[in-house]
Amino acid sequence: MASEWNQIIGTVKAIGVWDILDIVIVAVLIYQVIKLIRETRAMQLAKGLILLLLLYFVAYNLNMKTVRFIMQNVVATGVLALVIVFQPELRRMLEHVAQTKLNKFNIFQSSPEKDSELMAVWSSSISTIAHACEHLSKTKTGALIVFERETKLGEIIKTGTVVDAQPSDELIGNLFFVNSPLHDGAMIIRDGRICASGCFLPLSQNYTISKEMGTRHRAALGMSENSDAVVVVVSEETGTISIAQGGVIERNFTIPQLEKRLYHEILRKDEGEQQKEVGVKALLRKVKK
Repeated sequence: MASEWNQIIGTVKAIGVWDILDIVIVAVLIYQVIKLIRETRAMQLAKGLILLLLLYFVAYNLNMKTVRFIMQNVVATGVLALVIVFQPELRRMLEHVAQTKLNKFNIFQSSPEKDSELMAVWSSSISTIAHACEHLSKTKTGALIVFERETKLGEIIKTGTVVDAQPSDELIGNLFFVNSPLHDGAMIIRDGRICASGCFLPLSQNYTISKEMGTRHRAALGMSENSDAVVVVVSEETGTISIAQGGVIERNFTIPQLEKRLYHEILRKDEGEQQKEVGVKALLRKVKK
């Protein structure tokens, strides 16, 4: 007993700083992988792989030659098969990994003056789009609006029609009007401007989505799963306003809540700044009326 205890103490003493760092990195990687595959088909895959590894371990230790031979061949050919079958999940995982904040430290960042101008454009656009969503909600006009952030959506933009216009109530209403040729697709907002409309979004493969949600909501969720975009949905059936972000969809937003959320996610403004700016713009709208 004493020799075993001394052996344990000796092993602990032999652990260095790099060993601890190695363990931490592996633990973080495992945690991130579990986090990415949770609530997907890949989670069931992970459970199956664990069972197969346990079976191989038992067969190896009990010298079950036939089972061990089968398991060795399964492992040898199974990796390629898994990559083919679960290609969508693997692609989504890599896209999530690529969504880092490293560009915040980019040495080629724009000047403070340009950043200030862009913030002003975004601020005006958010207010206009939120006001347009109010009208769309009241008239039960379906809408799908994607706010591009760090993940560029060039491939999605190519599926639609380039607009490149400053947002306005009238333009947004016309683009989503039921008889408009672009009303079924998504509108992409880039740098505070309407970049394109009538765009096709990837549908979510999450089969736990409520059956009450239609294709627009599934497309919004799919877009949020594949990018860091904030997606606003107006239901054609109920007029309900929803936001999809990070693979999660939240429903029943009021216009003030929508505007507040967009300010926070796009401009990163705190609550005091938001309330002040929203209040001023609401007052200006009343004066114009």
